[in-house]
Amino acid sequence: MKVRELVEKLNLKVLSGADGLDREIEGCYVSDLLSDVMGNAEMGNVWVTLQVHKNVMAIASLKELACVILVKGQTASDDTLEQSNEEGIPFLSTTMETFETAGKIYELLKN
Repeated sequence: MKVRELVEKLNLKVLSGADGLDREIEGCYVSDLLSDVMGNAEMGNVWVTLQVHKNVMAIASLKELACVILVKGQTASDDTLEQSNEEGIPFLSTTMETFETAGKIYELLKN
């Protein structure tokens, strides 16, 4: 599944990084602990988090993640969104809670 399809199916808001909407999704990782994501997320994962600072983008880039989904209607800082555009890694937002978001992604990816 591509990030673009996930955006459509979950009605996600694209905050930045629209050039990366054709990235392929290989899985999902849910964590708000940056060191945990850095140590355990895999290339092509969707990262579901409520963290919004610039270090999120640094880790997303380092791990070559497919996209980042911010939950609870969160948005990232301007410098983070700018870096997302430069890297082509989409930052997405949803008003859903983390649990609901992860469950819906799981259902989409297992099919």
